[in-house]
Amino acid sequence: MNIQIYYTKRNFDVQKAERFFKERRIPFQLVDMQKTPPGRRELQLFAQQAGGVKNLLNQEDTKVRSHPCMYTPDQERIFEYITQQPSLMISPIVRNGRQITLGNGESVWKQWAEQDH
Repeated sequence: MNIQIYYTKRNFDVQKAERFFKERRIPFQLVDMQKTPPGRRELQLFAQQAGGVKNLLNQEDTKVRSHPCMYTPDQERIFEYITQQPSLMISPIVRNGRQITLGNGESVWKQWAEQDH
């Protein structure tokens, strides 16, 4: 299992993900997307796994809802916005190889842990 936790700001769901993997002694890597923005291929993988690039956007955040990314149908433009401003995305994005979860995905993380043992 190769776990990476991508986050933009530390919040309860990020802490929950860290705690989940620490308690099970599953090694993970923390990736601060503000310091190390995801590359184009990573974003495409995230979007593919999430069912579209718009699903990566944190639509509960008022700043995101007022951002032009919410109102453009152009996927390329949304990728550009996210690349320039990773804080538009849901946090955390937990990656295990080619699989991801957005936000709190504890039920999926349990499946990953069971498959690994």
